Amino acid sequence: MSTGSLYSVGRPTPGPTRPLPHARAAVPLGLRLLAAALCGLLALTLTAAVFVRTYPGQWLDGVLLPPAESGGGYEQRTALVGPAKTALATFGNPTLIAALLGVVLLVGVLRRRLVAGVVGVGIVVCAVLVAGAVKTQLLRPDLQIESSTTHNSFPSGHVAAATALLLAFLLVLPGWARRWLAVPGAAGVSVIAAATMIAGWHRFSDVLGGVLLGVTLFLLAAAALAARPTDHDAAGGSAGGGLWRGLAEVAVGLVVLVWALVVVVPGLAASVQRGPLVAIVAAAVSTMFLVGAVVFLVRSTDFAVPRAARSPAQPKPSTEARKIS
Repeated sequence: MSTGSLYSVGRPTPGPTRPLPHARAAVPLGLRLLAAALCGLLALTLTAAVFVRTYPGQWLDGVLLPPAESGGGYEQRTALVGPAKTALATFGNPTLIAALLGVVLLVGVLRRRLVAGVVGVGIVVCAVLVAGAVKTQLLRPDLQIESSTTHNSFPSGHVAAATALLLAFLLVLPGWARRWLAVPGAAGVSVIAAATMIAGWHRFSDVLGGVLLGVTLFLLAAAALAARPTDHDAAGGSAGGGLWRGLAEVAVGLVVLVWALVVVVPGLAASVQRGPLVAIVAAAVSTMFLVGAVVFLVRSTDFAVPRAARSPAQPKPSTEARKIS
């Protein structure tokens, strides 16, 4: 009779083969979002330093949005001034803002993402407060530029609030809904940005600073949320499905962009001067790029409410030792 153990000795226990981790999963999502937030903060700082504090920056702002020939303001001489002021007055209505923030919270509650909803509301409030504080504290030096003034309007509070509001919805919506909200949402932010420049409220640098501020605050908040344990895998989705879905979304974005260039831009060109037209198009392209980058970073992340860690039921080891025959 041979002697031996019923357990295999020196042999690997058979089981399912574990796939190698994806290269993107090697770096935690929270760290990736934090790195992106630091890049956004750096871009915001450089925009302020170049456009507010240097001669070329102030000069370029003046070229893109020249002052009015009479009155000393920056309101553009175009039939679009009336619609621009109407759009700004509508978006700046506190009742409308409160209602939209309430929708963010409601969606968060319905999807059991209340923490993400509260954070989204906080992003909008912080965007408005930070924009106001920066405009008050940041000095705009007099560099003897004819088209420039010492009044600082960097960054735009309207644009920062619009950007933050759009991104607040991204925190509470599922991944597929975020991607389809990105294009019309970025278009809405672009309309607010264009309206502020047409009405003479803000320069191009103010608009760009407002978008960067909203994006940076969102990335910081998303990094904090992503660092918490959730019930859903942040990587999610197969590589093949993600590729085809990404190509479809890019195709839709390109169609919308081409439509804007073919239909909207000629109408603007007939109504505004070349400088403001370039500023409006540049602001729209920058907004769509930054919003698209944010959607790509959080494309499959579900900012779920953390639950108490629960260990799965483990089978109790047998109290009877197997005998060696």
